Amino acid sequence: QVQLVESGGGLVQAGGSLRLSCAASGRTFSSATMGWFRQAPGKEREFVAAINWSGHSTYYEDSVKGRFTISRDNAKNTGSLQMDSLKPEDTAVYYCAAGRGAHWTNAYEYDYWGQGTQVTVSS
Repeated sequence: QVQLVESGGGLVQAGGSLRLSCAASGRTFSSATMGWFRQAPGKEREFVAAINWSGHSTYYEDSVKGRFTISRDNAKNTGSLQMDSLKPEDTAVYYCAAGRGAHWTNAYEYDYWGQGTQVTVSS
C-alpha cells in the first residue's frame, strides 16, 4: 500500500515557477513508476510527466517539455515536479500517482493517487 500527499501548489503569475512535492509512505514506492497528472475544470485528467523507479528514465507531455522537470528521491520517499515558465493553460489540480504499469501516460496504469494540489497561473 502506498499513500501519496502532494504539496506546493498555489497562485503564480505567468512566467513564474512552482515546485510541487509528493510525499510517499509505503515500501513499494521506491519500486514504482511515479507520474504527475493534472485536471482543469471541465476537462479530463491528463498526463504531465513520469519517472521510472530508478529515476534514470523520464517522459513528458509535449506541452510541458523544456519547462517542467520531474525527479524523485527514493531514500526520502519523495518526488517532485519543478514547473518553470508557467502559462495560464497550466492552471489545474495536479495529482501525484504511483504504479507499475507499462504505459506511463495512461492514468489507469497507476494504482495509487494523492488528493491533488491546486495550481493557478494568472495572466
